[in-house]
Amino acid sequence: MRVLLIALCLAALGGCAQVPPAAAGAGAGAEASNMRLVGYSDLQGRTAYQPTIQQQGSRWIAYVGHHGDRKPNPLSGAPEDNGTSIVDVTDPARPRYLAHVPGETGRAEQGGAQMVRICPGATLPKGDKSKFYMLRTFGNQAHEVWDVTTPERPSLVTRIGSGLKGTHKNWWECDTGIAYLVSGDPQWRTTRMTQIYDLSDPAKPVFIRNFGLVGQQPGATGPVPISLHGPISTGPKGNRVYFGYGTSTDGVLQIVDRQKLLTGAKEPTPENLLAPQVARIDLPPMHGAHTVFPLLQVDVPEFARNYLGRVRDFIVVTDEAIQKECLEGRQMVWVVDISTETRPFGVSNFTVPEGSGNFCSRGGRFGTHSSNENMTPLYYKRLMFFAHFNAGVRVLDVRNPLALKEVAHYIPAMTENTVVLETPAAQRAGGLPFTAAADRRAIQTNNVEVDDRGYVYIVDRANTGMHILELTGAARGLADWSKAAK
Repeated sequence: MRVLLIALCLAALGGCAQVPPAAAGAGAGAEASNMRLVGYSDLQGRTAYQPTIQQQGSRWIAYVGHHGDRKPNPLSGAPEDNGTSIVDVTDPARPRYLAHVPGETGRAEQGGAQMVRICPGATLPKGDKSKFYMLRTFGNQAHEVWDVTTPERPSLVTRIGSGLKGTHKNWWECDTGIAYLVSGDPQWRTTRMTQIYDLSDPAKPVFIRNFGLVGQQPGATGPVPISLHGPISTGPKGNRVYFGYGTSTDGVLQIVDRQKLLTGAKEPTPENLLAPQVARIDLPPMHGAHTVFPLLQVDVPEFARNYLGRVRDFIVVTDEAIQKECLEGRQMVWVVDISTETRPFGVSNFTVPEGSGNFCSRGGRFGTHSSNENMTPLYYKRLMFFAHFNAGVRVLDVRNPLALKEVAHYIPAMTENTVVLETPAAQRAGGLPFTAAADRRAIQTNNVEVDDRGYVYIVDRANTGMHILELTGAARGLADWSKAAK
């Protein structure tokens, strides 16, 4: 296996088609059903958060945001604070590491550059048509826009904001330039709310407004609502922005009229904050809304002969598991029917059966964390992909959202880079009955994304790297391959 690993390495630009010694395939330590490993990058052993995949001319580039830490960068020969990895995945079997852009100093949630989005200048109304732009967080302090037209040589365009209390899962509309930046304005009562900017010209950010739940705004009194995690916008055509608040507790799904949000009165009074709200769904106390993904205009097969209600709208809500050893409520996938937006209701859910892998005692976190956010027609309204920490990535048939069905999964093998996911001191001091399992190394599949070719990218919170996967068997036949990029 060592000979195979050396043979696959590419010397140029430090690239290497890395096949981890214990994860060369499902038969060498990984656990898989209807998925196979295509390629691998160790991401320099950095703890990873969000992957975003962008076609740039004839190339496909993966941009990966990282949690805070400090690791050596073999390309520069120096240790660097975790930031953003840039990897050429044009040939997914031989990914080439191109560059690392350092982030903020600090560990875990206190540093790094977790979130990354990419927009082509060709689609941004005022962007340079020849360029590609990267929007990323800079730790918890600010947001940045980088020119990544030549991914090997990224250059800073501008920094947005400063002295923020928190940042996280942004959304950027490439066709309009509107960006919903998860921020923590020091004047607000929460560490994460929304700052909306016009980034149609990435070099000249234009502030539009601040937004959040009533009770988070400056001058409010009483309990502070749970902080924002991230939004997803359907743009001018769909005219909706879906906001998810909370991750593992007291979650809120907020449906907002996009036009009213952008053009309404900006002063953050209770009345102005409520004006664009279409609906608010408060989740039970032990569940959050880490990722809220719209599945709209779904033609439900079971209702094909019904006179009413055949085509329906849904939101897929994914919780985030926080505690190891299942020392919390089970964090899961939940489907909410929003066909009548002002009267939403839950219709189905999904979790990996714990007994199928003794996941509560395996080590690390067990439960969901996030779903894919790419709406490529290849998979949209057919298949969804969920990062499930020590249960790897799980693939669900969502053609009938009222009856979710798992059709594939992949749990990578650990490598020499895999570490024990740290248990925060506050959790240790909280009286939870941790056992030796809390100190076991385990795969911690953190986030997942797909590209328009159909490849699946999973990244690991416990430093294991990025695995590039593809569907096989019956699961592969559920995708619409006629719509795949060539």
